[in-house]
Parts: sequence; structure tokens; C-alpha cells
Amino acid sequence: MLQLILGGARSGKSRLAEKLAAESALAVIYIATSQPLDGEMNERVRHHRERRPGHWALVEEPLELARVLRDNAGAETFLLVDCLTLWLTNLLMLEDPQRLDAERDALLACLAELPGEIVFVSNETGMGVVPLGELTRRYVDEAGWLHQALAERCQRVVLTVAGLPLTLKGTAL
Repeated sequence: MLQLILGGARSGKSRLAEKLAAESALAVIYIATSQPLDGEMNERVRHHRERRPGHWALVEEPLELARVLRDNAGAETFLLVDCLTLWLTNLLMLEDPQRLDAERDALLACLAELPGEIVFVSNETGMGVVPLGELTRRYVDEAGWLHQALAERCQRVVLTVAGLPLTLKGTAL
């Protein structure tokens, strides 16, 4: 089953994904896309690490998400990807503008063939004002298009607000 959990900052989306992983009775692999490049991000990463069970495997991959999913997906495995918008940001910051298209296309192409449970966590950024600046507008556009494409392919899509899940597609939580 493919699931997409969307929400704003501190909405409870990661906590919900971790709860689903813990309740799955499958081997969990946490796929982290962040690159902790400053003190604030280091603190966020530390907080996430402390919350996760020690027996969960961890794969840190900021760019090649499709490859990591193919390498780690299995019938008895629960992959938790946190988060897609950090992955998108990493790709947007590269010098090669074609890399984002290639990695996004690879991700979308591999989803149908992946076994097991996969949950994607991502920030819903399209519900506010139109941001100033070309890069920020491109980020919001790319995130929105990615979310739409993933939502088409996922069996369940959930929006979290104030820690509460609202099921947009699939069976309710």
C-alpha cells in the first residue's frame, strides 16, 4: 500500500506516519531526506531520532529516492519517507536543473512495482499566499505537482491538521 500524509509544519504528519509504521508489525526502514546543514535543522533531526524506536533501520538519502525505495522495498517491509518537500528542496538547490525532473520521474515510475508498505510524508505548502521570489514560487509549484501525481498513485492520502488526520482518499484512519 502506498500512502501520502500531508500537512503543515508541526501538524502531526510525521508522528502519524511513525504510528502507522509502529503498528504495522513489519520491519521498518526510515528514509530521511534531510541534510542537517545548520543548528536548527540538527535539532529537528535529533528530535526525530529520539522519537523513533532503536530497532528501526535508517537510510539517509537526500537525492536518489527512487533508487533507495527500489533497494529497500519488500513484502515484509514498511518504508517511511520523511520528507518529500525536503527532498524536493535538495533537488531544487542543485546546479543541474534537469536532475529534479529525472529524480521525480524515476520516483513516480517505480511506485507501481514496489512491494510492501510505503508512507510518504510531505509539507502541504499550497494553502497560503503566493510567495515572493522565483525560487520559492517554483518550490510551491513543484511540491503541488508532486503531491498531485503521488495522490493519484497512492491508495490512501491523509491531511493532518492540529494532530488530527483527515482522510482525503482511501480507508479512514
